[in-house]
Amino acid sequence: MQWQGISEFVHVAESESFTKTAKLMALSTAQVSRQISALEERLNVKLFYRTTRKVSLTDEGRIFYQHCRKVLDGLEDAERTVTNLQSKPQGKVKMTAPITYGEEYVLPLVNDFMVLHSDIEVYAYLSNHQVDLVEEGYDLAVRLGKLADSSMMAKKLVERTHCICASPAYLEKYGTPRFPSELKKHSCLLGTLDSWHYKDNGKEKSIRVTGRLRYNSGHSLADAAVKGLGIVQLPTFYVQHHLQSGALLTLLDNYREPDKVTWAVYPQNRHLSPKIRLLVDYLAEHLA
Repeated sequence: MQWQGISEFVHVAESESFTKTAKLMALSTAQVSRQISALEERLNVKLFYRTTRKVSLTDEGRIFYQHCRKVLDGLEDAERTVTNLQSKPQGKVKMTAPITYGEEYVLPLVNDFMVLHSDIEVYAYLSNHQVDLVEEGYDLAVRLGKLADSSMMAKKLVERTHCICASPAYLEKYGTPRFPSELKKHSCLLGTLDSWHYKDNGKEKSIRVTGRLRYNSGHSLADAAVKGLGIVQLPTFYVQHHLQSGALLTLLDNYREPDKVTWAVYPQNRHLSPKIRLLVDYLAEHLA
């Protein structure tokens, strides 16, 4: 009886939502609500303020949460310790990655990894939106570029190269820029940013570019470049096969954008897990 409703209570306290907790714990919202109500009745104290828009802890609820969080952390540590004693890593890994990069690079490697480790299960959710790993119960995220959340553990997987490129037909018709400043005279294919970054004599600089189209899809921008619609700046994984076939040519190679890091990010309480460590090490080795 003492444990009933504790996990539900902690998840609701952290997510401030009965609905999110129900989804995370694979329960109905009504079940979560009943467990919280039963817990409040047993303790004879109100744990949450509830409105149609928000759920928040009462003062008593905040004190109770602090103690419960420590207890659950202790249980998780105990479980990880037992798992670490096992010679064969096993269990479920819940992970997330950006859509295109995940489809083309991460998940094929995860498939190879699972062939080698039959006792590990993987649930992967691809999204270009940054999910909250703790709130949504993720073990691992693959993230690109600068990291915003310093509370997470992070391991560098690989550096990604960017390039500026265009089709031979476009360059024959409009000429080849020799310096970044000349990009202003060209039709540039835009993503989510108006400025392109590059390095000049070791210094990072940027230039504002314009063009006839703007997409939030790297593949679509690469396709537009192949069809001669303009010059594009993209990570090489979008254009590698076009460069190899000659459909695109790189430009301004002496002014490349600084390489960006691909990271494995995970909550601090996951870093000792053998299955997480094994998968992260595998990705680091093979993405490189």
